[in-house]
Amino acid sequence: MAHPTKYIFVTGGVVSSLGKGLAAASLGTLLEHRGLDVLIQKFDPYLNVDPGTMSPYQHGEVYVLADGAETDLDLGHYERFTNCECSSLNNITSGQVFENVIKNERAGKYLGKTVQFIPHCTDIIKDRIREVTLKSDADVIITEIGGTTGDIEGHLFLEALRQFSLEVGRDNVCFIHVTLLPYIAAAGEIKTKPTQQSVAKLREIGIVPDIIVCRTEHDLDDDNRAKIAMFCNVEAKNVVAFRDVNHTIYECPLDLRRDKLDRLVSDRLGLESETPDLEDWRLFVDRVINPTHEVTIAVVGKYIELQDAYKSIYESLVHAGAAHDTRVKVVRVDAGKIEEEGPAGQLKDVDGILIPGGFGDRGTEGKIRAAQFARENGVPYFGICLGMQIATIEFARNVCGLEGATSTEFDKETTHPVISLQEEQQGVVDMGATMRLGASDSVVYKDTKAFELYGEELITERHRHRYEFNPAYREQIEGSGLKVSSVSADQGLVEIVEIPDHPFYIGAQFHPEFQSKPNKPHPIFAGFVAAALAKKK
Repeated sequence: MAHPTKYIFVTGGVVSSLGKGLAAASLGTLLEHRGLDVLIQKFDPYLNVDPGTMSPYQHGEVYVLADGAETDLDLGHYERFTNCECSSLNNITSGQVFENVIKNERAGKYLGKTVQFIPHCTDIIKDRIREVTLKSDADVIITEIGGTTGDIEGHLFLEALRQFSLEVGRDNVCFIHVTLLPYIAAAGEIKTKPTQQSVAKLREIGIVPDIIVCRTEHDLDDDNRAKIAMFCNVEAKNVVAFRDVNHTIYECPLDLRRDKLDRLVSDRLGLESETPDLEDWRLFVDRVINPTHEVTIAVVGKYIELQDAYKSIYESLVHAGAAHDTRVKVVRVDAGKIEEEGPAGQLKDVDGILIPGGFGDRGTEGKIRAAQFARENGVPYFGICLGMQIATIEFARNVCGLEGATSTEFDKETTHPVISLQEEQQGVVDMGATMRLGASDSVVYKDTKAFELYGEELITERHRHRYEFNPAYREQIEGSGLKVSSVSADQGLVEIVEIPDHPFYIGAQFHPEFQSKPNKPHPIFAGFVAAALAKKK
């Protein structure tokens, strides 16, 4: 007999940015290696409807799902660490909850009743969990609750989970609370008081955590374990240390396995599953930490000081590097610096140049000069989204002689709009949801570098952009040597451009970084790192 779906809720306490998302993703990895089907989702208490219009400075990158949902970067961890493919159902924000309640109220769906936080808002949150359950055949659904326990905005979600656990039966639910154990250097000891107070806050709401995961710089000794267990009303074995990893986030599942987190969860939920064989994961981690080779890749962008703005790109480089037994050393180059000083000083010692996506015209000329430097000096080049458009603009100007060629995003009046909006997108004023978003199919032409990398004619990639390669210039640009090697299956929009007689020069209109995984790097990233390695040798 099939067992009912089991639910794991991951909450966080003491401070934000504790690594709840990594804890949830790592637990997903461990449970998958136990032979279970896992789905992970994120509940975010902020009032934005989605992160699509949020600055990367606020929230890191926007991670795009196959169905076009613009989500939090934690969903990137979920998809990289497990085999689950998330959809818009896997992310809900307070903004979406309130938007739904107001729409329902205006449509008369509450039959004239007073509309309240409980039950109307909490019902929408619970309904989302039920909807995800119905649409997936997962054994286990892991839900991460954003924010910090005790924040006013997260209270609704926690109340909904309290109700939900009663409705589905407490045996089908496991609450995991992730907290911080600060180390006070002057006293030379770990302090458990913030954890005790955070758990007390949860218990006030009516949630009693089953497992406490403690973020700590130092190992957890038996005394502290026993103290946390006593004050927080859990068994000592259910107090799990989540240590700071030294080299890579991919060590996290191995770290949590040390305290048998996956077994504790399986026992709590009555799940029958085998001991995980993590050999493939260990090998991958070992190749990340102790590779034979090293290459240096310059990432030229405008949010360059911000680690999380290009999170998926950096992770994809790690995956591709591991596949080639190579450490990828990323040098972040501010496009503005290239505008001031020229490209040679910033880029002379690198083995590859990557220009990521972005919006707006700041730093554009610097990026164009970086693309020119790569093209003229035989340096492997990989342009993603805006980076593909930059390559096209640079080629149009400096090879085709189209003076002032640019994108209408940067100059509405340009005489040579080699990148422009599709006709039907003209006149769009509302900035939300006006782009080509999500996964779509593309055709790859044979006898191209792109086909050599993919090995197939039909590919599916995820998009997030408004502007396109202008087909009016295709013949002229191709005639001068920048080949179109892939177009969208439905409308024939240009997807990949490349220079055939260059060691590696590829621009992709889509975002390949959203489909790369450990032990399964994206083909273009893998080819790019291989070309950088060949250049270095």
